[in-house]
Amino acid sequence: MSVAHGPAVEELAARLLAAAENRMAIAPIRGELPPNDVAAAYAVQESITRARLAGGARLVGRKTGLTAKSVQKQLGVDQPDFGMLFDYMAVPDGETVSAAGLIAPRCEAEVAFVIADDIDLERPTTVDLLEAIAYALPAIEIVDSRIANWDIGIVDTIADNASSGLFVLGNRPVAVEDLDLRLCGMSLQKNGTGVSYGAGAACLGSPLTALLWLARTMHESGRPLRAGDVVLSGALGPMVAAAAGDLFEARIGGLGSVRVSFS
Repeated sequence: MSVAHGPAVEELAARLLAAAENRMAIAPIRGELPPNDVAAAYAVQESITRARLAGGARLVGRKTGLTAKSVQKQLGVDQPDFGMLFDYMAVPDGETVSAAGLIAPRCEAEVAFVIADDIDLERPTTVDLLEAIAYALPAIEIVDSRIANWDIGIVDTIADNASSGLFVLGNRPVAVEDLDLRLCGMSLQKNGTGVSYGAGAACLGSPLTALLWLARTMHESGRPLRAGDVVLSGALGPMVAAAAGDLFEARIGGLGSVRVSFS
């Protein structure tokens, strides 16, 4: 029996779920799966997803992770990944979240897309995407890791739902045709000081390219993007550690700004 369908997957999923519930990080799990076995790691993630849904959580979107070369360098990986967004992860613009409710939060600025029509095509094109997107928003993703000290490889982060935590969306929708997503500049401020900078090109060349990769990958995985889904397309610059008392504001050219603070 493949490890992707064996007891190791369910045991690792249970361990990560317990770590999230108890807010207690665990040791890296990559040594308990075949080296760099991305399929097995996604099997762990899917087990967590099924458990969340069975527990009453609602799937509201997806995230593309590890799209910026700077973030890949920070984490020592060389390919993007994806994770699930659930309803309990959504934080309104300008709200305050409890740092104690997370383990080791970090913030990154992203372009978010809201999907208007199902994207259930094996090989969607950029034109298909443009027709399916309702609008774009600025976003702050609050990433978190159930793996101690962010000591993660690609297997660890994929299994841990792509190190998802919470996400904050701006509240002023912008039509995609009004944006130059490749050249849009980003600045992330922490307590009024700039701490991370980037542009759309840092996200696989363009946030639309990241969305295209995600749409195709989600079709392959059996969870295609649906109307109403939120997609976080990936970081536009390095992520920054957050703690109680911090205020973050992300500004993205053409999209405006979004804020979140930590208590």
